[in-house]
Amino acid sequence: MQVKDNSFLVTGGASGLGESVVRAIVAQGGNVVIADLNESAGQDLVNELGDRALFARCDVTSSDEVQAAVSLAEEAFGGLQGSINCAGIAVVQKLLDRDNNPADLEQFTRGVTINQVGSFNVARLVASSIAKRMAANASPDNEQNTDNGIIINTASIAAFDGQVGQASYASSKAGVVGMMLPLARELTRHGIRVMTIAPGVFATPMMNAIPEKAREQLEAAVPYPKRLGAPDEFAKLVVHIIDNAYLNGEVIRLDGAIRMV
Repeated sequence: MQVKDNSFLVTGGASGLGESVVRAIVAQGGNVVIADLNESAGQDLVNELGDRALFARCDVTSSDEVQAAVSLAEEAFGGLQGSINCAGIAVVQKLLDRDNNPADLEQFTRGVTINQVGSFNVARLVASSIAKRMAANASPDNEQNTDNGIIINTASIAAFDGQVGQASYASSKAGVVGMMLPLARELTRHGIRVMTIAPGVFATPMMNAIPEKAREQLEAAVPYPKRLGAPDEFAKLVVHIIDNAYLNGEVIRLDGAIRMV
């Protein structure tokens, strides 16, 4: 599979890593539906990129809203070839506060719901769209061994190196990693690959909001190159995964060799 002339759904595509993926897909001649809650930023990006980009307001935990975004791609571009799931939040709270009061369960659940359940929700609806289109046009069991689709989820190095206060974030991202192989194995008969990227510390709007001293400490912790990752480096990996049909059922750390402690 290649990016050119194919269509993809990018969640969280109005900013940060998702925006870089959107730009890379359009630059490579692909089509994209930007699925995001930020209507203003999403529409501005569409206006800049032109006819190859469309915006759909989308909460990844909503079946109806994700399905609407999938349907938009089907109607406008003739179908989907994949999704890149970048939507997510970081919930930071300790299990016990300084007075030994317990963490807020609703906050913990919100992080897991958006990051893990949201990724599953997008994957199931995108996979269904691809599988139905292929069944209508060819053998449903992919007897020709063709590369029909790709689902790329975004985890985090926190899935492996979770720090204090990251119980919700780390467990939700570990869940994204954990569901990858079962989904990849299941979707082999449809020729749909499933991959996961686990980024380290990247220069996204979320990271740019932290104090300068904290940012410098993070940069110093990266062995090489000693800096934050650039969003376009994430996007370049996404494009390579799409193009490389032998990448399936694997998580790739993109982190400059950092190991959090």
